Amino acid sequence: MKSPFRLCSTLAIGLGLSLLFSASAYASHPTSFYQAKKRAKEIYSSSLPTTSFYCGCDIKINGKKWQTDFSSCGYLVRKQEKRAARIEWEHIVPAWEFGHQRLCWQEGGRKNCGKKDKLFKKMESDLHNLVPAIGEVNGDRSNYRFSQWNATPEQYGQCDMIIDFKSRKAEPPSYTRGQIARTYLYMQQAYDLKIAKSQLKLFKAWDKTYPVDTIECKRDKEIAQTQGNHNPFVKNNCDARAITQSIAE
Repeated sequence: MKSPFRLCSTLAIGLGLSLLFSASAYASHPTSFYQAKKRAKEIYSSSLPTTSFYCGCDIKINGKKWQTDFSSCGYLVRKQEKRAARIEWEHIVPAWEFGHQRLCWQEGGRKNCGKKDKLFKKMESDLHNLVPAIGEVNGDRSNYRFSQWNATPEQYGQCDMIIDFKSRKAEPPSYTRGQIARTYLYMQQAYDLKIAKSQLKLFKAWDKTYPVDTIECKRDKEIAQTQGNHNPFVKNNCDARAITQSIAE
């Protein structure tokens, strides 16, 4: 006869496995950008800090409206007050970057790709590439490439995001660079995204210089639970971090 302890252990393991498989069974990639934004809101409102990505401003949630709390971060509107007041879902890797060379884009732009190109729709709706950002900053960043030239931030008050409109490049705050790098590396691996050598070198440097933190690890876990896949460039670093912390304890 099995001991009660062994029986309970077996049941616990079985329950754990059933929960694991049932969770993965329900997880699925969003079918549209609209659905992705809806899921992203659920993840952030229930499990992650509701702050804007580049500027770290608190987000005020009023029903379906997500708005910027300027006073929480010292943000100053550069030009577009109405757009600055709202939170938008920013593609870290812009839709233009992974879409403009596709036939659907050449025939009718992003809207056409969203209707006709299955791979584009999957890239556009990938939660690993979406973050909440102040609308004005999202618009100003546009499809500019990220860079680093150690400029002095002054465009958005105390927000450290810098946009060089003339050179069409953006320098993100240091605390976002690691996540940006790991997102680009993920998109390259998952979708064969073409990244220029100079950019790839920069992102690999950022990945090493700015390691994952608790929030980024939590975000990856939450996305995997709803979308069905991790960003391995985050997950592997999070696992290594957990092992190091465990040994230290």
